[in-house]
Amino acid sequence: MKNLIKEASTIFVKKVNIEMRVVPSFNVAWHFHEEFELVYVTKSNGMRFVGDSVSPFYPGDLVLVGANLPHLWRSDSFYYNEGNPENSKRVKTIVTKFTEDFLGINFFEAPEFQKINKLLKASKYGLFFGEEVSIDLHDLIVSLPSLPKTEQYIKLLEVLYQLSLVKEKDRLVLSSSNMRQSTKESPERIDTVLRYISDNYSSKMNLSDVADVACMTTNSFCRFFKKTTNKSFTQFLNEIRIRNASRILIQQKIPISEVCYSVGFNSITNFNKQFKLLVGSTPKKFREDIL
Repeated sequence: MKNLIKEASTIFVKKVNIEMRVVPSFNVAWHFHEEFELVYVTKSNGMRFVGDSVSPFYPGDLVLVGANLPHLWRSDSFYYNEGNPENSKRVKTIVTKFTEDFLGINFFEAPEFQKINKLLKASKYGLFFGEEVSIDLHDLIVSLPSLPKTEQYIKLLEVLYQLSLVKEKDRLVLSSSNMRQSTKESPERIDTVLRYISDNYSSKMNLSDVADVACMTTNSFCRFFKKTTNKSFTQFLNEIRIRNASRILIQQKIPISEVCYSVGFNSITNFNKQFKLLVGSTPKKFREDIL
C-alpha cells in the first residue's frame, strides 16, 4: 500500500481543489494532510473516523476536517459487495480541499475575518454540522465543482463565512485530541485494522483476532492501538457497535434485543450498559426520544 500520509506536492497542486466524487464506495485510506478538507456526503451510509471520533454518517453529512487531522469515511459493507447492481449503492460526495492561505498569507488574521479564523482553528479537532446547516448550504456546496476557478474561491469564502456563523448547538466537535503526534507511525497498519473492525464489528471479535490482522502480539497491539486512536481496542469496538446500534434504532422498527445481537453484543445487559455509557440513555429511551 502506498504512503497514506498524503503530500500536497503529489496530489494537491492548487490552493483550492474541489471535486464531486461519484463512486461505488468510499475507498480512501486512513490519512491526513496539510490542507483543510470540507466533506459533504449527498449519498451513502457508513462509519466516519475523525481523530479519535467514531460516528455513523448519512446523506447530508457535513464535516470540516482541520489540517493534519487523520480521518477516514468507510461505507457500509454492502457497498463493497460486487454483486450489487452498480447504480443501486453509489457514493456521492463533494470534497473541498484548501490551504489556509488560499486567499493570501495571513488573510484570515484580519479583523474582518475573525469568525472564519476561529472556525479554522476549531477544525483541528474536526467539526460536524447539523442537518439544518447541511440543508441551508446544500445548493451552494453542490454548485462548487462546476464553477469557474475564480468563482470557486469566492463561493468557498462564502461557505466558510456561513459555517463561521453557525451556533455551537448546531455543530459538534468530533475528536477529543488533534491526533497529530500519533499517526505517523505505521499508517498502513492502522488503516488495515480500522477497515477490519468496521467490516466485522457485528461478528464475534476478540483482541487476538485483530492483533493477528495487524501482525502484532496482543501486548504490542494494545500499545499501538491506544497510541494511535487514543482509545483501547475494547472501548473502540464498543463505540462502533453502539454507534451502529443507534442508527438501526432510528432506521428500523425491530426489537431492541435483535439490535443488540445484530451489532455484535451477546448480552442485553452489557448492551444496555455500554449504550447508556456512550449515548447517555438506554436504547429504549433513545428510540422513544428520537421517534
